[in-house]
Amino acid sequence: MKIAVGGIHTECSTYSPLCQVTDDFKVVRGEALIRQCGLDGDEFTPVSFRPLFHARSIPGGPVTPDCHTAFRDQFIAELQAALPVDGVLLIMHGAMHVPDLPDPEGDWITAVRRVVGPEVPVAVSYDLHGNVTQEIVDQIDIFCAYRTAPHVDVVETHLRAARHLVDQLNGGPRRLVAWAPVPVLLPGEKTSTEDEPAKSLYARLHGFNNRRGVCDANLMVGYVWADTARATAAAVVTGTEAKATLETAAEIANGYWDARNHFDFGVPTMCLEHCLDDAARTSTGPFILADSGDNPTGGGVGDRSDVLKAWIGRGLTGAVFAGIADPGSVTRAWPIAKGSTVRITIGGALGSTCPRVDVEAIVLAQHGCASCSDREVLVEIGGNLVILTERRRPFHHLEDFRKYGVNPEQAKFLIVKSGYLSPDLARIANPARMALTDGAVNQDISSLANLVRPRPRFPFQKPANWQPRPRLSERARAGTAAPADGN
Repeated sequence: MKIAVGGIHTECSTYSPLCQVTDDFKVVRGEALIRQCGLDGDEFTPVSFRPLFHARSIPGGPVTPDCHTAFRDQFIAELQAALPVDGVLLIMHGAMHVPDLPDPEGDWITAVRRVVGPEVPVAVSYDLHGNVTQEIVDQIDIFCAYRTAPHVDVVETHLRAARHLVDQLNGGPRRLVAWAPVPVLLPGEKTSTEDEPAKSLYARLHGFNNRRGVCDANLMVGYVWADTARATAAAVVTGTEAKATLETAAEIANGYWDARNHFDFGVPTMCLEHCLDDAARTSTGPFILADSGDNPTGGGVGDRSDVLKAWIGRGLTGAVFAGIADPGSVTRAWPIAKGSTVRITIGGALGSTCPRVDVEAIVLAQHGCASCSDREVLVEIGGNLVILTERRRPFHHLEDFRKYGVNPEQAKFLIVKSGYLSPDLARIANPARMALTDGAVNQDISSLANLVRPRPRFPFQKPANWQPRPRLSERARAGTAAPADGN
């Protein structure tokens, strides 16, 4: 039994000025891809997984058409070369945006279906912040999405999809997919599964899987920072019996709709000035401040200096800023000897419109290399440490700080570009605050340009008297899927 594996994974804010190109993606192939997906254990013996490639970027702005076409065409060429295959496992995200292409993942998955034909089952693993469309649902047989945010079940989700696919190919029941769009779009920071009501809604999903005819129940939050026609929340259910699958999709969709007014941020969230007031008063630490509007893991650019400028303007000290993407400042500071001073201007280096900070900085450490375009410089500015990076990147792990000799647990203030905190940072926060800052992933979603999204969508509008209308995939309606004979 041979199963092709691969896909593409990114998240794109249409409010970002910075487009993503091929070099922004990390491509994983071969056995590294199999390990990344958790498929390298003994569970699937004697399945032969045929790794193609998986392209993944730090979320950002729109993907250029040339970039999307190049990756898609390469994937299709490698899939054709791998034929015949018994199944396909696609590792996707669901929130890619390509100008003038309404449904990039739908385009990708449809191209895969054309290559393998109607008899080969296709399973997909998705991020719960992805957007789903009828075109996507119509081309697939199995759908599995993350059930945690922050995402701590990534490999588990890949394995769920693989298990359903292998079971069907080994003679188990044919899977089918149903979905129910929900006219709600909320930011991930209000729908973290660490907090209610999302915590309970996602906990219920496991119970749905025990129903006769239901295999895998999913709730998709969707992606709010893309003003696109496909932006929506949705219930998506993989099952073996159409009636049970449709009923479960409707029940999940209703549950999300009924809870729509009860979502809120999981940590104290306020304007930047009030966050700085709290920082000035705090007697505990580390005080972790999330610069939410410029969060690169949500699609923010990561180059804004608003918080740094306001912090210095207040005369506050003792903070570690991690980090600000500014390749020009990194280049200027890179050859400077440790302990020496360099004049730099920080902010807006990648296209954001924001205040700039013109300062004398003391160079303390350098990491990375020019040939890899991953140089980083630690500098001291007015009694604060600032990590400047050549490439956009998050600082979510304690090791990200420790490599600079900074003990994050002992820091007085940590200022990171983030929405909800990563598990590492959330564990040590004492306390945490989320600043409602400007940027490509501004949490004030009511202020976002809203020209293309379907109407009505809560909370942009206030739809009333809504009822779910679950739909089966075209393949389920037609009764077309791979024969369950194990060949």
